[in-house]
Amino acid sequence: MDYSKHISKASQARNPSAIRALMVYANDKAVISLGAGQPNPATFPFAGMTVTLKTGEKIEIDTELFNRALSYDLTGGEPLLNEWLCELQRVEHKPPVKFSLSIGSGSQDLLTKALEMMINPGDSVLVENPTYTGALSFLETMDCDLADIATDEFGIVPEALERMLANWPESNPSGKKDQPRPHCLYTIPSGGNPTGVSSTLERKQAVYKICSKYDILILEDDAYYFLQFTKDRTPSYFSMDVDGRVLRCDSMSKILSSGLRLGWVSGPDELIDRINMHTMVTNLQPSGIPQAMTLALLQKWGHQGFLDHVTRVADFYAEKRDEFVACLDRRMKGRAQWTVPNAGMFVWLRLLGGITDSYDLIMTKALKQNVLAIPGLAFMPQKNQNNYVRVSYSNVTKENMDEALRRLAEVIDKEAAKNGVAIIEA
Repeated sequence: MDYSKHISKASQARNPSAIRALMVYANDKAVISLGAGQPNPATFPFAGMTVTLKTGEKIEIDTELFNRALSYDLTGGEPLLNEWLCELQRVEHKPPVKFSLSIGSGSQDLLTKALEMMINPGDSVLVENPTYTGALSFLETMDCDLADIATDEFGIVPEALERMLANWPESNPSGKKDQPRPHCLYTIPSGGNPTGVSSTLERKQAVYKICSKYDILILEDDAYYFLQFTKDRTPSYFSMDVDGRVLRCDSMSKILSSGLRLGWVSGPDELIDRINMHTMVTNLQPSGIPQAMTLALLQKWGHQGFLDHVTRVADFYAEKRDEFVACLDRRMKGRAQWTVPNAGMFVWLRLLGGITDSYDLIMTKALKQNVLAIPGLAFMPQKNQNNYVRVSYSNVTKENMDEALRRLAEVIDKEAAKNGVAIIEA
């Protein structure tokens, strides 16, 4: 592929840091360094590190690894961890083309760098409707327009994507008739945030074919991939990427710890190199200590042990989902409609009772009843008024699930009464 049209002028203007480019030699014992201003580890007060697992097992972090983690290191992450994650991608996704990988401070760090790399001022970006508010918040700071694609309970609607691209620029939501066709699609294919919806394999294959036809890069933000509740995980876009047009973001936040702030991006060398150059001039590298902790654990587990762990995590959230759906059936029938998620942490409620705008109901009335939820407005690319609400079952007890939905039901009932609409629970 020719990636030149996909890389923004700002990203193209970046050159490797002279100091960062030499970091590959920093840990070579045959090299005497008079180069980068590495602080002397002798001045660091930390002598070692032991991590205790919930099983009671203790992991002693290798002294050499620990000392390396305390110092400046490679932009793309600790080499042994980088390679471990590369092998995970080969085991799990079997990508059909050569790829590189870079580690970041959470997948959000890498996601925003990838978007900045691909977007020139005035560009249009393809996004799902609805989509992740964190991505929208970043895109709102950029000089770009959002071309939102319809989704349903099976993910992106391919016909809607094809129709928009085939009829561009007339189909451009911004109304700009001189704007080039979008060349980037941002998608959350598993356990979508906010909908909880996962794209089927058939939908992914259709979307990939369309993106290949119109030469569009796919930014696959798949933080909930390992939280699929089916026995066999739906293959990723990365696994079918024969063209080299997929940038895949993964995260440890949902499966090891959100506070580790550790994610990774996989994709073509040319694009990973550009993301690394962004890191060189911003945060230099991912933090060493979280990488050392993670690597020690992953080396102990091995790839199969890691996959066994994520199966247990997925089973945990599947049980939470089942408990929450039971509460929804008890409390919200006649008050909302929803699709039962098959991955992730969220349910997307469409409020009934004549409610057309969920914002005030959630941000004022539900809050007064001590219920927290997220109004649908936060996830709408065009910020249009709507009657949707995102609720999460990930970190709430069964008893509190039921009580929260009882309170929310009362708020909906009062609003429906004001609208002269009777709630029918059958």
